[in-house]
Amino acid sequence: MKDVKKADSKNIKKFITEKRAELRKFRFAISGAGTKNVKLSRNIRKEIARAMTEVNARKVAQSK
Repeated sequence: MKDVKKADSKNIKKFITEKRAELRKFRFAISGAGTKNVKLSRNIRKEIARAMTEVNARKVAQSK
């Protein structure tokens, strides 16, 4: 999801859930030496953080 800022809250939460599942799957795969791309974990965590930041920014803006 490139445009997190343009998406609605429902889609962002769905995106976060999907990325967390992907990260969990990656962690199990890496323990069994099933993946070669070790930077994938870092990229997934950054995407989750960006989406969570947008969710929190919207909460703050809404409360003002």
